[in-house]
Amino acid sequence: MRLYRRLRRRLWRASMAGLPRGPHVTRYFMYDRLRSIGPLLRQRRGRVLDISHSTRLGDVLGLRPTELVEASYPEHDMLSLRFADESFDFVVSDQVLEHVEGDPQHAINECHRVLKPGGVAVHTTCFMNPYHEDPKDFWRFTPGALRLLHKDWSQIMECDGWGNFDVWLVVKDGLRFDGVPHAKWHPLHRVATKIDPEWLIVTWFFFRK
Repeated sequence: MRLYRRLRRRLWRASMAGLPRGPHVTRYFMYDRLRSIGPLLRQRRGRVLDISHSTRLGDVLGLRPTELVEASYPEHDMLSLRFADESFDFVVSDQVLEHVEGDPQHAINECHRVLKPGGVAVHTTCFMNPYHEDPKDFWRFTPGALRLLHKDWSQIMECDGWGNFDVWLVVKDGLRFDGVPHAKWHPLHRVATKIDPEWLIVTWFFFRK
């Protein structure tokens, strides 16, 4: 079986040689979707709170920070953000919420507290994903769960997810972190853009305070 998987991995990679590529398979569709939504924001310029190494998410959204404040664990905890009320225009986190060691509702409330009126929180997280301690792994979120956590916010701008069962076959072949070709004909591109609501892997949300 190992030899079979190694051979498949080599064939996959040979088929992608020389092709322009984007993010890996569990990020490709999500980042493309978020990139298309960024221009719909009323403004993309302002003070940005980047939670735990999530700068790439701000770049995907096309945010133009007047100031970028990085708040990374363990120096900063999403459950107790050491910032004044209403001090940011944007709060972003990329695959962080599942690692919060405590009540995720409290973490969302903290994001609400530090946002200015009309400010926007953009977070990505996961629903179906292997256990991964980085440093610890606690939670999984459906789009419905994310809406529930934000029930007191003023506007749901987007709350959705992506995934399909075929992704795990690609992961078995050792391609979890290989960039996906932009070529639409390529099988890996097809896997990375196929949506099956019953097999959501990543979820994301835009909410306005």
